[in-house]
Amino acid sequence: MKFETILYEIENKILTITLNRPEKLNAFTGQMMDDLIKAFDQAGKDDAIRVIVLTGAGRGFCAGADLSAGQDTFNREIRNNKDEKPIKSDDLEWLRDGGGRTTLAIYECPKPIIAAINGPAVGVGVTMTLPMDIRLASEEARFGLVFARRGLVPEAASSWFLPRIVGISKALEWTYSGKVFPAEEALKGGLISAIHSKESLLEEAYKIAKEIIENTSPVSVTLTRQMLWKMLGADHPMEAHKIDSRAIYELGKGKDAKEGITSFLEKRAPNFPSKVSKDLPDFFPWWKKREFK
Repeated sequence: MKFETILYEIENKILTITLNRPEKLNAFTGQMMDDLIKAFDQAGKDDAIRVIVLTGAGRGFCAGADLSAGQDTFNREIRNNKDEKPIKSDDLEWLRDGGGRTTLAIYECPKPIIAAINGPAVGVGVTMTLPMDIRLASEEARFGLVFARRGLVPEAASSWFLPRIVGISKALEWTYSGKVFPAEEALKGGLISAIHSKESLLEEAYKIAKEIIENTSPVSVTLTRQMLWKMLGADHPMEAHKIDSRAIYELGKGKDAKEGITSFLEKRAPNFPSKVSKDLPDFFPWWKKREFK
């Protein structure tokens, strides 16, 4: 599959997705939305990919939405720029926020995802990383949830993701002010987990990816990703217990559990045989698909 705004490169079971509009600081467009949704969907189905790393080309990660259309950039009644269904259609698909479509596709992806934020990340440049599992940043990274300064509100389902990651008080502080802040503040606030030099950023992301690949069961990691994210919205720990119990039962009698225990006892690296594409337990997915209505 070819993409217009991103690079899609697989090596050593790691998929590196690179936002690739460096002349525009990788500003987000409708085409980039389409490319990212397709890329994450494709990666989720490919057993050759164990971990996904997302980064940006050039000196920026993502400068936010492309504002080249000027003051009507976000006016959907004027700019139906994806040739979608007419505004008056009863189908509300045309109303959906492009950033939200992207983050929901990332959220549903079964593979672990690492953001390697190499430079400025503003607006959707920040919010697109929120459903990713681990966020690393370079010393040159800057962050800005600038929506209120543009007469907008946080998008890309970030009103759900952001408070769960950094807490409600910090989320409101950053979104109320709309300020641009350095990597050090992002680290202190819990938005990112580490800061590295720009030169070593990808290397550090790949180290984490390699540890996952060499030591863990792909099926276990896929289930773990969905369990932890989905349980953020559960109203009682019993909901987690229901899924934990089913997962432990199903995986406990499987080939990966046998290999995990045997390799540990034999003091060797594991070679897990199960595949995400065909060996997830029958109860997966356990959640109902949500619709925009």
